[in-house]
This record gives sequence, structure tokens and C-alpha cells, in this order.
Amino acid sequence: MKKLLALATGLTAAALVSAASVEKASAAGELTLCWAAWDPANALVELSKDFTAETGTTMKFEFVPWTSYADRFLNELNSGGKLCDLILGDSQWIGGSAENGYYVKLNDFFEKEGISMDDFLPATVLGYSEWPKGSPNYWALPAMGDVVGWTYRKDWFERPELQKEFKEKYGWDLGPPATYDQLMQIAEFFQGREIDGKTVYGASIYTERGSEGITMGVTNVLYDYGVEYQNPDKPYDMQGFVNSPGAVAGLELYKKLYQCCTPPGASNVYMGESIDAFKSGQVAMHMNFAFTWPGLYKDENVGGDKVGYFPNPAGPAGHFAQLGGQGISVLANTDNMDGALSYIKWFVGLDVQKKWMELGGFSCAIAVLESPEFQASSPYAKTFLDSMAIVKDFWAEPAYAELLQAMQKRVHDYVVADQGTAQEALDELVQDWTEVFESEGKL
Repeated sequence: MKKLLALATGLTAAALVSAASVEKASAAGELTLCWAAWDPANALVELSKDFTAETGTTMKFEFVPWTSYADRFLNELNSGGKLCDLILGDSQWIGGSAENGYYVKLNDFFEKEGISMDDFLPATVLGYSEWPKGSPNYWALPAMGDVVGWTYRKDWFERPELQKEFKEKYGWDLGPPATYDQLMQIAEFFQGREIDGKTVYGASIYTERGSEGITMGVTNVLYDYGVEYQNPDKPYDMQGFVNSPGAVAGLELYKKLYQCCTPPGASNVYMGESIDAFKSGQVAMHMNFAFTWPGLYKDENVGGDKVGYFPNPAGPAGHFAQLGGQGISVLANTDNMDGALSYIKWFVGLDVQKKWMELGGFSCAIAVLESPEFQASSPYAKTFLDSMAIVKDFWAEPAYAELLQAMQKRVHDYVVADQGTAQEALDELVQDWTEVFESEGKL
């Protein structure tokens, strides 16, 4: 992944059409947009009022909680339902939705309208738009950039007495960790410590079993310790890559962090629970997707100068972070194809992308993210940019749901339920995934 500063700057004038240029005739009617129920969705509702004003299109929205987001909308897609005209689908859905004909292939539309994928962060194009991966076949427009990163209690880290004690114990200055070894030392330092009369803990990390939580957490460590989903020279050859010695060491570290340095009752933590742990003053550090940062910054108790941000730490085999976020796709069976495509054309406009960022979304447009205005807009802007430059993503195969369920089980059984060894967990995961790909005729 190239560093962001090396990317070409500026969206092309042809791609960044003014919202005013969207023709009313092509967008008239009604559209339903489907997504998860969270703060960025509320921002999109507000943003879309401009589309309605400019085109006369009535916008309806179907938002469901993250815990049921995948089940709800994957069932909708698989059943051929017609609820959604537009959908912000998870990055992992792109393979199945492309191969099963659920999404419209947008290449011809992009070419007609002068929309270039070179104007978006390469990681978001790869993660949200392409199938097959690495090919110039686009099934979505990058819409909501997101990535796993960390926040920390900056006010605690800056206390002179804690800085002195930490330096004496570990030999380096207490601050945002650059490596997982440093993160572990900080977590151990704060675990069980009393601050302002309250017992606090080292870190909040993802452990949730039911949907995707623990996978979205542990992959941040596994990537940095050398895990590969498959042999780069032989697709679907996983033996020795998913369960490599480095991957085993990374999984062992994640379990150590969970056992050593998380709050009591942290066995089923995902986005909401992790936010709560940080907001309530329980933890010194908090793993979560970047979409949480604007809200935390505004929080009366832990926000402002009290909170700091850092990218996912590096490991012995590299420096990566788990990609989040979504692209926006047009459903192939929409009854308002012209209107849905007009929404895409409108959304890509530079003025719209800037407002999207201002309202609380995370644009994927290079011209917006590299602008001086964005980089000076918040204390977390640089951390977001640095994080998006190091992303990797989970499988985007059509069978991703089965692949995810297998990983959720194997990792949770080892990390949280304390069953077996890390080597056994990853060996069994390779077996599970092999069976999935054999059933699909790919092995």
C-alpha cells in the first residue's frame, strides 16, 4: 500500500461534478437506501436532503443495528427482495453480490460520467469496489472510509507521576505505542491501577462471538505477525500461511492481552461495548473503528484534550490495520435505475464529499482527505489518514459468511473460552476454510 502522500492529488473535474448538474428528470421518483443504524447513517440522511431538493426525489431509508445488519440485508439480497434501491454493503459482500448479480457493475456508468477510481484512496477501491480483487471491475463507489484504530486517555498518560514510574519500569517514555510489545507494556502498567479513586484497566479489545467482532479485532494483530489468507502464488492454498508460526504468535498475544489487561466481564465486546468501556473511564486504551472518534472527541467526560488517537501498532512482520467501511452500490433489481445512478453521480461531487465529511461521514476521496482543511480539522485526522494507508481486509469471497463463522468460532474458543492452543485453533481454521472452498469447487 502506497503512502497517502505519494498518491495523485485532486479529483478530476469531470468526476467531481457539481451537485447542481444532476438532472431532475433522471432522478425523479423515490429511492430507498439501506445501511446500518449508526451515527454516519444519520449524517447521510441529512446530506441526502440536498439531493431531494435538487432532484425532487423522495429519499427513504432502511437502517438496522449492526448486530442484525448482515443477516437482514444478506437475506434481502439472497431472496431477490426489492426493498433497497441503493445499499451501503460491507466490504466482504462484494464478491457474492457481484457473482450473484445483486449489484450493478458500474464500469460503463463511471466511464460515461467521467468518474475515475484513481480519485479515491486505493485501499478503499480495492476493499469496497473491486471484484475480482485487483481487477478493474467496479461494483460500488467508495463511500464510507473506516479502519480499526485506537484511542487512549491522554490526560492519564501525561501525568508526571505516571510518566516517571513508567519510565523507571520500562525504560521508555509513556506515550502512544508504536508496536504491540509497547501496547502490552502500557496495558499491563494500567491494569488494576487506581486513578482518581477508581480502579482502571489496560485496554478494551474486541471479543464478541455472535457476528464479526473478535475477527475484526484479532486480525489487526495477526496481520502484523505475518498471517496471510492464502499463498500469494497459489489461490486458496492456506496451509502454512493462515497457521504460520507468526500467526500463532499473534494469536497468543491477543489472548494474553485479553487475559491480562481487559476489564472484568469483557468476554463479548464489540463496537458499542468498547465505546462504553472508554467513555465510562474504565480503560486506558480502546480498540475501535475510526467512526467512533468524532463522538468521543465531543464527549463531556473523556473527550477534548483528554483523548488521544493512534494507529494500530506494528508487529514483527509488518504494520497493518483491519479495514472497515462500505461502498455504495446500485441494486440490479431496482425499479428506479435512473434515480439510483443519479444519486451515485450526485454523491461523488466534490461539494457533496466535503459536506459528507463535515456532517460526520468519512469521505474516501483523495482531494478531500489530502486537503489542508481536513488535515487541520480535528486531532484524529492524521491518525485516520495514517491508518487508511495500512489497511488489509478479510475474505471478500462469495462464501465469506461461512469463512467468517468458522473464524469467529475458532478464535473465540481459544481466546475467550480458553480451549486448546493457538496452533490447534489455526490448524482447525485451515481445515474449516478448506472444506468451504472444496464445496465451492475452488480446491
